[in-house]
Amino acid sequence: MSENQATAPFENGFDLLSGVRVLDLTTSIAGPYAAMMLGDMGADVIKVERPGIGDDCRHWIPPENDGESLWFQSVNRNKKSITIGYNTSEGYDLLSGLIEQSHVVIVNQLPRVQKKLKVDFDSLKRINPGIIFVSLTGFGLDGERSEHACYDLIAEGYSGIMDLTGEPDSPAQKVGTPAADMLAGMDAAYAVACAVFANLKGAPRARQIDISLVESMTRFLTPRIVPFMGGGELPRRSGGRDSVIAIYQVFDTQDDPLTLGLGNDNIWSRFWQSVDRPEFGDTERWQSNQERRQCRAEIVELIQEVLRTKPREHWLQKFAEARVPAGPINRIDQLIEDKELQRRGLFYNIPNGQGTIPQVGTGIQLDSQSNTPRFPPPKLGEHTKQVLEEMLGLDASTISTLKEKNVI
Repeated sequence: MSENQATAPFENGFDLLSGVRVLDLTTSIAGPYAAMMLGDMGADVIKVERPGIGDDCRHWIPPENDGESLWFQSVNRNKKSITIGYNTSEGYDLLSGLIEQSHVVIVNQLPRVQKKLKVDFDSLKRINPGIIFVSLTGFGLDGERSEHACYDLIAEGYSGIMDLTGEPDSPAQKVGTPAADMLAGMDAAYAVACAVFANLKGAPRARQIDISLVESMTRFLTPRIVPFMGGGELPRRSGGRDSVIAIYQVFDTQDDPLTLGLGNDNIWSRFWQSVDRPEFGDTERWQSNQERRQCRAEIVELIQEVLRTKPREHWLQKFAEARVPAGPINRIDQLIEDKELQRRGLFYNIPNGQGTIPQVGTGIQLDSQSNTPRFPPPKLGEHTKQVLEEMLGLDASTISTLKEKNVI
């Protein structure tokens, strides 16, 4: 990690959801990310994990940090971890007691497994008539595919995003991050915040939020789907060169490539002035985006010829001065060294014993402040004793007995 990367102190962070208690029964990425986002906004998140096993993501090693999965640590800050085997009667009694005192429960099991474990909507609303129930699955709670297992890869394939990613002659490509998981997690957190607000306006009632990875990933393609539905033109893989904006793609320079987006007529004109070719900005047959799209190949060739004459940094400085949208194509190691992103607090380290845990923040600024963590990703079962004592009033002897029985 960067030596310049800030080490975040344990502060209060955002408190917009302070007082909201969330039970996170999920594993992997989508559900934990949803719960972490709620925790980042101040919710009290209790992560319920399987005794001795925990979240599947804990076992995704390497890479690791002091023996802990970095994938796990990326989506589980601001949570307390407890272990409960709620597939047993004693364990389910403990879980029920927590549900009674919670506002939100997030699950990611298939519908039949939800019912088997009695963590489905109907079961939970009998325990807590005001519960906000969130289900994150591949295909939703109903329909012929509802019981099909799903991962991000499968959701990306269903959604169409893989078919549009890559060069025209390349195979379909997955996005370079678990995009469906992250989007579904964001959708879940957004829906929970709205449901919490709705329940504040009147008598709280049970609400079922049904999030599908495939649908979250599909709505991400809205600007490509709607034009096809309305205009009939099927988008194809193009290496990102088929935008509705005539000039909106990657170009080579004398050394490294850059991105360039000439999104309106004023930017078009400023671009040609910035590269000392103002006559091309005045070319009569290129005055509108529609006209430029018709001549795209010719224009792209001309721009490429110009940009290859100087290094990338030369052009980026020129374009910044001229207010022309452009940028580098960063590797991850270059990205985390970005001074502006560091300044805004997007990357930081959380103190953890003798070491630190690297984190990526929410990217949300509130009252001119970036979010800060309240506590690091938890060790498996780290808070079991604390939560069972504080929420359920169990004494040390009872907790010890439950541990001996492998209930917790």
